[in-house]
Amino acid sequence: MYTQGLNTREAAAPGDPAREARFQARIDAETKIEPNDWMPEAYRRTLVRQIAQHAHSEIVGMLPEGNWITRAPSLKRKAALLAKVQDEGGHGLYLYAAAETLGVAREDLVEALLAGKQKYSSIFNYPTLTWADIGVIGWLVDGAAIMNQIPLCRCSFGPYARAMIRICKEESFHQRQGYEIMVTLSRGTSEQKAMAQDALNRWWWPVLMMFGPSDKESQHTDMAMRWKIKRFTNDELRQKFVDATVPQGHYLGLKFPDPKLKFDDATGHWEFGDIDWSEFKRVIAGDGPCNRERIKARRAAHNDGAWVREAALAFAEKRRARAQGTMQVAAE
Repeated sequence: MYTQGLNTREAAAPGDPAREARFQARIDAETKIEPNDWMPEAYRRTLVRQIAQHAHSEIVGMLPEGNWITRAPSLKRKAALLAKVQDEGGHGLYLYAAAETLGVAREDLVEALLAGKQKYSSIFNYPTLTWADIGVIGWLVDGAAIMNQIPLCRCSFGPYARAMIRICKEESFHQRQGYEIMVTLSRGTSEQKAMAQDALNRWWWPVLMMFGPSDKESQHTDMAMRWKIKRFTNDELRQKFVDATVPQGHYLGLKFPDPKLKFDDATGHWEFGDIDWSEFKRVIAGDGPCNRERIKARRAAHNDGAWVREAALAFAEKRRARAQGTMQVAAE
């Protein structure tokens, strides 16, 4: 469904080499592309796919943590976690709004998610079994998100880049919040330390998969890099994350579940073992520990919220009619 009209539909016109060359020249000059600017249809499709997946991930990502709001160990922890989950909902709204500037309707994106036609991050298909999982999500999952999203603040598409500036600021707070939980647990009782280690053991490899398939397997990286939607490849971001995170884990006194993990003095990077990409593909295909549970919860929330959407639309229509009546009276 298109909502922008002429300018967006114009992007779907057959390729024009001269026009595409001018478009690429703007990209190379670091000029932001805005919604009313001409763009190749493939550029628009790539952005819709990426922004929609990002938005879906923020919304579905509320579920694993929301499960712990009532069970957090103190009122302070409850309030902080509630604020974080609320932030994630806001991030989803920013991103859906950015996608709408490309001529797609938010309702269509949500329907595609609920129908299984669009994806969200594989990491949110894993369960949160203990309070330490909430700490690990903040430390590792949000840490990985920041590593991936900070370059998006320089994305060539203006609305996406601007949305990411605020999102990254809030994600940085979420990462610090999670790490503080891990510091508290790692300095606590033997049971708390064991809980922290168990959470790291379960989440480490799925978090590394968050950056997407290896560069040789990625279908979208080359064009996304050319159009400066992305600034780094999946493997580059994954390495940056490992280099930044391993020292943090060692400070906590935790052991990473990777016997091949070692520091290479020659390269200045941490080397890590092979990722089980078969698990990644299985989860992406819908066979993860919580895939069905997550979609079921989102469908229920969508259905339960129907009356809110209907009321909002009715109120907007009432205000529009009232404004038109006022303008007509003034004209008379």
